[in-house]
Amino acid sequence: MVPAKEIFVFPPIPSLTSFKDIWLNCFLFNLFSSLFVHAVAAIVAIKKLHKHQWGRFLPILIIIIGVISPLTYGALTSVAIAAIYKAAGFSMAPIYSLVWGVAQTVVIVFISFTRFLFTL
Repeated sequence: MVPAKEIFVFPPIPSLTSFKDIWLNCFLFNLFSSLFVHAVAAIVAIKKLHKHQWGRFLPILIIIIGVISPLTYGALTSVAIAAIYKAAGFSMAPIYSLVWGVAQTVVIVFISFTRFLFTL
């Protein structure tokens, strides 16, 4: 477990250079953006399915999926991004870790809505 004093650094780190920093920032942004998207979906499901016998339990599954998916694919893709940056010798600005984390969530939402995965 990473201590909070290492995650929340003030003033912000100008660039991320270590593998751990790059991976952790990309992963956390992916986790929280995925939780945001799935929380919105759960709120919509609560509003629309509150009278259904089994539908009222769907928001719980939506939130569970919103946590499990970044813990699996998010961790692996963040490791790949961090490995590429480290192997190339690049440093990453913290705003780019935000872009990478949110982009991972956008790709998964796109694949989920288009059913693109079934054609591969």
